[in-house]
Amino acid sequence: MLQAKVAELELTDSVRFVNLYLDLPILLEYLQLTDIYLFTSSDPNQAVSGTFVYALSCGCPIIATPIPHALELLKDNSGIIFDFKNSVQLAHATNRLLSNENLRSKMRIAGLQKTASTAWENSAIAHALLFQETTGKTEPPVYSLPPVNVEHIKRMSHNFAMIQFSKGNRPDIKTGYTLDDNARALMALCKVYAEMKDVSCEKYIKSYLNFIRYCFQPDGSFLNYVHKDIVFTAQNQEVGLEDSNGRAICALGYFISYAGKFPDIWTSEAIHIFKQSFPMITRMQSPRSIAFVLKGLCYYFHKFPEPDISSLISLLADKLVYYYRQNNKDGWSWFEAYLTYDNSILPESLLYAYLATGNTGYKDVAKESFDFLLEKLFTEDRIKVISNQGWLQKEKECRKFGEQPVDVAGTVIALKTFYKVFKEEEYRIKQKIAFDWFLGNNHLHQIIYNPATGGCYDGLEENNINLNQGAESTVSYLMARLYLI
Repeated sequence: MLQAKVAELELTDSVRFVNLYLDLPILLEYLQLTDIYLFTSSDPNQAVSGTFVYALSCGCPIIATPIPHALELLKDNSGIIFDFKNSVQLAHATNRLLSNENLRSKMRIAGLQKTASTAWENSAIAHALLFQETTGKTEPPVYSLPPVNVEHIKRMSHNFAMIQFSKGNRPDIKTGYTLDDNARALMALCKVYAEMKDVSCEKYIKSYLNFIRYCFQPDGSFLNYVHKDIVFTAQNQEVGLEDSNGRAICALGYFISYAGKFPDIWTSEAIHIFKQSFPMITRMQSPRSIAFVLKGLCYYFHKFPEPDISSLISLLADKLVYYYRQNNKDGWSWFEAYLTYDNSILPESLLYAYLATGNTGYKDVAKESFDFLLEKLFTEDRIKVISNQGWLQKEKECRKFGEQPVDVAGTVIALKTFYKVFKEEEYRIKQKIAFDWFLGNNHLHQIIYNPATGGCYDGLEENNINLNQGAESTVSYLMARLYLI
């Protein structure tokens, strides 16, 4: 009957019948390609539908008959309900959705958010917390450590470079590329390649190096934003670029520290760019940018202990100490009058400077400032990093929500450095607590890392997780995973 109706309406080129029971992976592929999912069961006694839930979890806008399952999941207008056997209502709803991309997008996001909490990992956490509450036991859940997975980083990396953002787990090429992301990715995959012998990373490492070279400018600086058509964007003139320049130098220093593990010509090229940036380095004023550069210089110095590098390390470390002395007043032991993002790099870079020069003054300031930071980030059993919706100003309350993976990862990495130097057990304990933020030890009790894709969600908000899996968050998670003690 349906085939005859399609032929009658001359729609044979537009309709395809798949008369098979589909295996789940194939079904999910279909659903991820679906613009609108129609659930048209005419049985009011049908309680639930597995395919219906799969469609919701794949971000399909749904039009459904009022079975109990649909009424429960779509009651907040995250889909459209039509009456049993009412073809006029079905046609109207379908045309309404087909003509309204904004409405489809809202339904897609609502469905994804609604089903995120039902992922196996989140269900396990919810049950563990229920058992804890019911039995009165105080032991927190134990989060198992996921294996290292670089598949999403590879998926986000085209031949030219790593793409900046994604829609869900799909790279969004329209967002272009940034120096920040490719510098981070270079460091992460260098570590995977060198320490886990994963040779599949080599071609990606080369593309990240090429991208850094592409962003390098004749005056020794770098541009950060590149359009999908591989041209620099106007954003480079509108936004300060010191931090991205600092990250690029940090990544180059890190890559150079692995000299001998990659082709010599790659290392020579990285050293050339690294040293050509020195005039720009001496002009830097931002404490965070200085810290990134300082760490990169220390990586380089560890491999090639040259006197001019040692002098630069001392120059930049002294600048950070000066900033610290200027602001260290009234119990505020920090380099600025506020805490913003990626804070851990500041004390950690001074500890690197101590390891490179032996100057105990750097070590003392590093410990004082880091311990101050940890007091602001940790409760008894959880980390809560500074909100990106409002920085923590001196003598003011910080906003509570808007946490980013990059801040948690930076803390995890710095805690390893401090544990290595001071051997204080508290640092090791805090590192595990901080990393567990990715695995569900956060105020929503939901996993931030996606073990199915190898990606990491972009942020933790007050009532939901940002389910996009962009470059910054994914690489940040991987770096944190690689630095666990």
